[in-house]
Amino acid sequence: MRINDDEDCIAFYQEALDHLRDSGIEYMLGGAFAIFHYTGIYRDTKDLDVYCKSVDCPRIMKYFGDLGYETQFTDARWLAKIFKGEYFIDLIFDTVNNICKVDDTWIERAVDASFFDRDVKLLGPEELIWSKIYVQNRERYDGADLNHLLVQYGKNLDWHHLLFRLDQHWQLLLGQLINFQFVYPADYQNIIPRWLYDELLRRAAEQFDLPSPEEKVCRGPMIDQTQYSVDVKDWDYKSYTIKTV
Repeated sequence: MRINDDEDCIAFYQEALDHLRDSGIEYMLGGAFAIFHYTGIYRDTKDLDVYCKSVDCPRIMKYFGDLGYETQFTDARWLAKIFKGEYFIDLIFDTVNNICKVDDTWIERAVDASFFDRDVKLLGPEELIWSKIYVQNRERYDGADLNHLLVQYGKNLDWHHLLFRLDQHWQLLLGQLINFQFVYPADYQNIIPRWLYDELLRRAAEQFDLPSPEEKVCRGPMIDQTQYSVDVKDWDYKSYTIKTV
């Protein structure tokens, strides 16, 4: 299956991957290429999602800048960009909510793959799910990507590791699994481990036996940085993941 027919775009991908290799700096591909690898679904794109550690982001930017590329520190919390004409690279070292910081464990769990005759490392499927599960805003919702990944690759997942990644925000994992159960009623029993489903449902039931938090907190900005701004600005909810100015 050919995943792109745009010769200029393919040339950009190959050139960018060659430069990343020659830089000697560790990185991983995510985005459309990772989704294609795990699901077989490809979306035409003119960018590469490159994941790296925050300490390596400036090094990659300098390397490409010295080669004549335009570079931009788009958001100091998580994102930089490298441009060549209409094509560009997203350098991602965190998520906008600063929860999924790229570190050595991501690189250790990266998966070998090949795109456009170049050997690359891809985000591990558990890290891909972890980072995408927080993308639930009005302009972009990654739930379908996650469902497709689960139905095509779920039997190969390290579910214990995924729970470890999402243990603090296990409700998001439960919500995604219930959504998956709705979307794929004939498949979920063969993919979602029963122990995980029982554990998450137990946690949800026990929440009702606990006292309500004293602080009036809205965690909505963790998954949508715009639609929940009214909660923080006007309704006196506290949040640590959204700007209120």
